Amino acid sequence: MNIHEYQAKQLLKGFGAPVAEGVAITSADEAEAAARSLPGPLYVVKSQIHAGGRGKGKFKELGAEAKGGVRLAKSVEDVVTNAREMLGNTLVTAQTGDAGKQVNRLYIEDGADIDRELYCSLLVDRGTGRVSYVVSTEGGMDIEAVAHDTPDRIQTIDIDPEAGVTEANIAEINAALKLDGAAAEDGAKLFPILYKAFLDTDMSMLEINPLIVMENGRLRVLDAKVSFDGNALFRHPDIKELRDETEEDAKEIEASEWDLAYVALDGNIGCMVNGAGLAMATMDIIKLYGKEPANFCDVGGGASKEKVAAAFKIITADPNVQGILVNIFGGIMRCDVIAEGVVAAVKEVGLEVPLVVRLEGTNVDAGKRILNESGLAITAADDLDDAAQKIVAAVG
Repeated sequence: MNIHEYQAKQLLKGFGAPVAEGVAITSADEAEAAARSLPGPLYVVKSQIHAGGRGKGKFKELGAEAKGGVRLAKSVEDVVTNAREMLGNTLVTAQTGDAGKQVNRLYIEDGADIDRELYCSLLVDRGTGRVSYVVSTEGGMDIEAVAHDTPDRIQTIDIDPEAGVTEANIAEINAALKLDGAAAEDGAKLFPILYKAFLDTDMSMLEINPLIVMENGRLRVLDAKVSFDGNALFRHPDIKELRDETEEDAKEIEASEWDLAYVALDGNIGCMVNGAGLAMATMDIIKLYGKEPANFCDVGGGASKEKVAAAFKIITADPNVQGILVNIFGGIMRCDVIAEGVVAAVKEVGLEVPLVVRLEGTNVDAGKRILNESGLAITAADDLDDAAQKIVAAVG
């Protein structure tokens, strides 16, 4: 689960991280009061969407002269003007795609005198099985571009889970970021704070880009992006309340209510599979034969008839879907349950696109019989290769 920047900063501030004063607003009428509550005279007006690259983004409605989604304002009047331009309009960034995201919230923040911009993130390193700091002196930039062009400027520091963030770790991070004096003292306080926040709230990623050294030599968290492990949200009802469903795909929201692993993609062949590995293989073979998957959908190993029907309805609700491939290997999951769910869903919502079903495993004969006797226009496949070729041919 992702949250907005202003929410991430409030969370980190609660752990003791240095952040600027700021006010979140949802209406331009709130902009003046928000700005006047801050020290000034420099303000930053920030679009709050779940996507990076906001500063370089452009608003669709404002044409070629549109400024980005993060703007400096040197007066209260400028804050109000920018708020009226930004709220309710569609911001397009490198991460949103051409569709963009409507800006429904702004964060009005006190400005900062910046000396240097740094990069700092925490994530779980799959190679070591530990939480790691990823740091760079190249803050404020696309970290993927830094990794590609100048990989020597990125350093990774693994944290021993038994020891936590040690003085040696702090010294290594400070050296990697070239911090000294007051900034190094702030780092000695900040880096353990970030680690504690990461663990205590079950984050999957914490990215501060940029972490700044101000002209007075102190550190400040200037931007923050946080993602949480969805499987751990039951332990954090307060964090779960921060979810902004307007930033999420409606199909993914519905899928989460049925405990389905669903991710919307840009292709035109819908996929319903049991097991993440089989789902990835199914998407790969669709691409092999020249088409693109419209989604990743894993119904899990023990799905009910109702859950399968819900998954099918979510897939068919996507207007980009021109064909559907159901690929089930029945181990714990029984093929007859899958067949019953598919038939029930088709009878409820109708079938306006080609449907190819490949079943194998537990109760496969019963499953095939249910499909064959349904009277529905369902194409059976013998194996995954046969299924992929048939759905690609049917979509054309």
